[in-house]
Amino acid sequence: MFSYSLLLFFQSVEMEAGEDPEMKSQNLLDVLLGSGPLGIAIVIILAFLFILGLYIFFERYNTIKQAGNVDESFMSQIRAHVSSGNLVSARALCQSTDSPVARMVDKGLARIGKPLSDIDAAIENVGNLEVFRLEKGLSTLASISGAAPMIGFFGTVTGMIAAFYEMSTAQNITPDVLAGGIYQALITTAAGLFIGILSFIGYNLLVARVERVVYQMERSTTEFMDLLQEPTV
Repeated sequence: MFSYSLLLFFQSVEMEAGEDPEMKSQNLLDVLLGSGPLGIAIVIILAFLFILGLYIFFERYNTIKQAGNVDESFMSQIRAHVSSGNLVSARALCQSTDSPVARMVDKGLARIGKPLSDIDAAIENVGNLEVFRLEKGLSTLASISGAAPMIGFFGTVTGMIAAFYEMSTAQNITPDVLAGGIYQALITTAAGLFIGILSFIGYNLLVARVERVVYQMERSTTEFMDLLQEPTV
């Protein structure tokens, strides 16, 4: 019965559009307003999640990109300063370089003279803090990728409930009777899936970039610890 009613609904829309060429086509705003208060509320929530997801992605992308931009000659300069015993210049170089690697090396330089295990532990602690800063907001983006489709499906269910209710109370089933519920169901589903897909892709792209920065941090740490164990130091 419901499938047959949907078929009548779309056929009626096509017939009416063909019979009246001057009829104004509905724009997106008309569709949203026709979905009812609950549908509008769900769309507003999805719009908020979309804006929040975009902000997190671009803010994290720029932060992670900047964290990975380390001069290729950075460690070579550190090696030259440490080998010559010029720790002041080495630390000055680290403090003038805004990157996780520089802050980790600077912590190691500040601990020179203590056991290597203490130096390694200090560098590791700084590294953990840097990774935490890089991953800030990624869990929220992951939550959006999972929550948005579910919110969209919730709108689908409530839209279908509204359509069934209108069918049960209306004497004559017309396109106007079913329009609100069907609009809500289709719009919220499409919006929720769209936001969820974009958030999921964005989350995985950011995670991949974080992993590359972490690899760079680990490689630089290993190089620095090897430098401290060289006989010339």
